[in-house]
Amino acid sequence: MGRLNKEMSWCIISLFMHAAILSTSLVYGQICTKIKVDNCQECIQSGPHCAWCKKVNFTNAGEPDSVRCDTMKVLAERGCQETDLINPISRPLFKDSHSLGGTVQLTPKEIELQLRPGMPAEFEVKFKRAEGYPVDLYYLMDLSYSMNDDLANVKNLGTQLLSALNSITKSAQIGFGSFVDKTVLPFVSTHPEQLKNPCPEKPDNCQPPFSFKHILNLTGDGEQFKRQVGLQNISGNLDSPEGGLDAMMQVAVCGEKIGWRNVTRLLVYATDDGFHIAGDGKLAAILTPNNGECHLDDNIYKRSNEFDYPSVGQLAQKLSQNNIQVVFAVTSNMVKTYQDLSKLIPKSVVGGLSDDSSNVVQLITEAYQNLSSEVILDHGITPDFLDIQYDSNCSNGEHTFNQLKGICSNVKINEEITFKVKVTAMACLPYQSFQIRALGFTDTVKVSLRTACDCICDDVPVPGACNSNGTTVCGICSCNKGHVGKNCECVTGGKTNQELEQSCRKDNNSAVCSGAGECICGQCICHTNEDPARKTYGTYCQCDNWNCEMFNNQLCGGEGTCNCGTCTCRPGFEGSACQCKTSTDRCRNERGSICSGRGKCECNTCTCKVGYIPPFCEVCPGCSSPCPRFGPCVECHIKQGEQNSRNCSGICPGVRANRTEQLTEETLCREKDSDNCWMQYFIREEDGEDLYTIKYTLKRECPAAPNIFAIVGGTIGGVILIGIFSLLIWKLITEITDRKEYQRFEMERQQAKWKTTVSPIFTNATTTVMNPNFDGDGE
Repeated sequence: MGRLNKEMSWCIISLFMHAAILSTSLVYGQICTKIKVDNCQECIQSGPHCAWCKKVNFTNAGEPDSVRCDTMKVLAERGCQETDLINPISRPLFKDSHSLGGTVQLTPKEIELQLRPGMPAEFEVKFKRAEGYPVDLYYLMDLSYSMNDDLANVKNLGTQLLSALNSITKSAQIGFGSFVDKTVLPFVSTHPEQLKNPCPEKPDNCQPPFSFKHILNLTGDGEQFKRQVGLQNISGNLDSPEGGLDAMMQVAVCGEKIGWRNVTRLLVYATDDGFHIAGDGKLAAILTPNNGECHLDDNIYKRSNEFDYPSVGQLAQKLSQNNIQVVFAVTSNMVKTYQDLSKLIPKSVVGGLSDDSSNVVQLITEAYQNLSSEVILDHGITPDFLDIQYDSNCSNGEHTFNQLKGICSNVKINEEITFKVKVTAMACLPYQSFQIRALGFTDTVKVSLRTACDCICDDVPVPGACNSNGTTVCGICSCNKGHVGKNCECVTGGKTNQELEQSCRKDNNSAVCSGAGECICGQCICHTNEDPARKTYGTYCQCDNWNCEMFNNQLCGGEGTCNCGTCTCRPGFEGSACQCKTSTDRCRNERGSICSGRGKCECNTCTCKVGYIPPFCEVCPGCSSPCPRFGPCVECHIKQGEQNSRNCSGICPGVRANRTEQLTEETLCREKDSDNCWMQYFIREEDGEDLYTIKYTLKRECPAAPNIFAIVGGTIGGVILIGIFSLLIWKLITEITDRKEYQRFEMERQQAKWKTTVSPIFTNATTTVMNPNFDGDGE
């Protein structure tokens, strides 16, 4: 009786499993897109709708093992029993749930999934907002000079903030930190005096500028908060944007130094100005990107001048990883700016801060309520081949489907909401896990997954299977050493499977048996076709009798048979598709030659060789004149007739020469021979290729020999005559020039007037001196 109950239990479990498999197949369709499948593993990895039949001898002779892979419906129609079907499905394998209530806000705690690639697995996650959940609040304040009046109010906030938080939670802690900006130009003046006091013109005593300073660890002592904040002084910088993102990054990643507990974490960011973002550090020659690590030394961010500002995306990731919700408490002129920033940072809100921060307690209380009432399920960063989507079933009646995150708003305390999570692996993945968390809350769901990419067939030994030369693995024979083949029917004879398979390939790059047959013992067995009229054949199954040219929607025009891709026509028909009756009536020229011997008659029409044109291939419009080509041949025949000693057959191939006086042929040629004599002859192209008839005459027009004596004598005489003529011309020109010069001289001489007069440069003596020793006698 016990055995019977046990067997019945197994039957019931088996029925449920097969019902689940069948229903899954119906839901996800009946298409199995297999491309190349040789075994069970390749089959189930081909798509979520593919199943494998492990039944022994399931395939027929000549059929490949790929027919074992198909949809369950097709395999069942081919005779595969349900017990022989391998079709893993996506499903939960293990779930560790716990009841919601107290501090437990999210369930289940852990779940393990089996994922069939391409097939989603679904499970539910429930959330219930707890009452009085502990809160850690870190107040991060801008201490640039414009926040001077705000600092005075914040110094008195400690007890008020704790009182407000304790009114809505069982346990609250508060901490404090401040920021200004990087201490390099152009953000802060680097003059030594201004580094000591950045606001000398102000009446207040300013502390030196700094990037970020952690002042108070999270504590439940409001008075300590008041004392530590009361010791702080305002500072200053040069430009309007502040280094707030630097400070937020350090608060997020320095958890141990800040003192964060594993509770709801709030970061209040108070400022009246904008913020620097990644890339602004280049203005100060800071080129190293922010590495997102903790760099607090003595509670001061001393390496801010080494690393650029973080990007918004980088900061959002770190805040999410550390489960920190942000409250931007900013002045009215900055609300729009920080609302845009809040859209990029999950679980953050923006509140309008009064000019002196007097409403900060009310702002934080409202922000906490808004953040706590919004539930966002997120899974962080997962592999690319893993797709995760959420259906949200919110308590207010709102429903969303197939979203990247699960989101419900206005969730009240002790109100339970449900999310459906759908996880799909798009490829085979190693065993791994990820966490789903409700942002801003501490509870998580650990999701472990393994992909079903292997077949567990549990083959039962079948006597005589694989010709007793092997064992079956998922219905396929695994042969013993020395045997190969689909049913281990081949003895290798020292050859490997690869060598036997190579003999079934037409060449190295072709498929085995051309993809149309099976290689058995090194020989191709072609697949049979469902249509008996269709046949695949050939040594490599490379031929068939249906892939030939069609004419009038009939294979080979209905007048021939298809033989390995080529039509074999019946007598009386021709053409690539047997589309033409055999006839040459319209291909014969006047001489009765078919296509003039320079083409083929196809379908009673000439197909001419290159250059010649239909209808009879007699004319070649683009061909060059044949006259120069046959000049040497004609010259040989002419000289043969003169000397009777030449043999011209070597230089006149395909030419029939005829000497006649009646030149009445078609092409007249006039060419010079090697003796510079003019030859005249006719050429006619005969039917056929390179066949010509030449008709010529022995008459040649040769130029007379030159008279050397006349040429030389004439040349010498000409030179002498040219010389004499040149001298006469020179003499004539000289005589004419001399006569003109003489006439001009005579005319000038006759016109000249000669007169006697006293020279104008001569003057008579004004004094006469007589020599007393001179007596007038010349002796």
